[in-house]
Amino acid sequence: SDCRWHGEFLLNCSFTGIPAIPEDLSQTAVTADFSYNNIKTFLCTDGRNEEWMLKHLNLSNNLISELSLTTCRHLPVLETLNLNGNAIHTLTLDIPTPAHGSNKCGKGCRLLPALKVLSVERNNLNTVPRGLGLLQSLQTVRLSSNGIRQIDLSDFQNCSQLKDIDLQNNKITKIHPDAFRDLNKLQVVVDLRENALTTPLPQILISLNFFQLEVGLSNNTW
Repeated sequence: SDCRWHGEFLLNCSFTGIPAIPEDLSQTAVTADFSYNNIKTFLCTDGRNEEWMLKHLNLSNNLISELSLTTCRHLPVLETLNLNGNAIHTLTLDIPTPAHGSNKCGKGCRLLPALKVLSVERNNLNTVPRGLGLLQSLQTVRLSSNGIRQIDLSDFQNCSQLKDIDLQNNKITKIHPDAFRDLNKLQVVVDLRENALTTPLPQILISLNFFQLEVGLSNNTW
């Protein structure tokens, strides 16, 4: 009841103190702002089968600690998802292999096929969320101010559209030399400022087309 509509497509529920997303949320909303509330869970399914027109969803500064995006089938045009300032320690993207005959979605399923920006800054992640490569339109991923300790070879695998990676202010000590090798569209390689790296990373830079890139490596331990 405290949510406000600005026109037909913009829903503003910020600073209303709501503990959950309203069940009667209209599918016509293009932008929905649920920031600065007491939301603890976000269930993509939540009994809704209709496809939403939602393109921009702001869930920042809530109380979410665990989140699964594997069931977000009714958000086919969602472009930006803001999860900043929560307490997320588990973000599930990859779908476990189902038991025989239980995969109703089939091989053609695509997870949030239009998502371009995923922002999970100021949370409690210890690793890069697995399965980013399933987000086939992803261009920007923001993971600054978490507790990520290393970057593995598979963390950004299949992220063919990725242009910008922000890993500033984590606890990264180790990066696989080929972690960013196949990201041909990168414009800002990685913002790695304010981490715990002890040696420069020439292998990573050599493997990239660094003439088109901006690299942030200041305020590390070396």
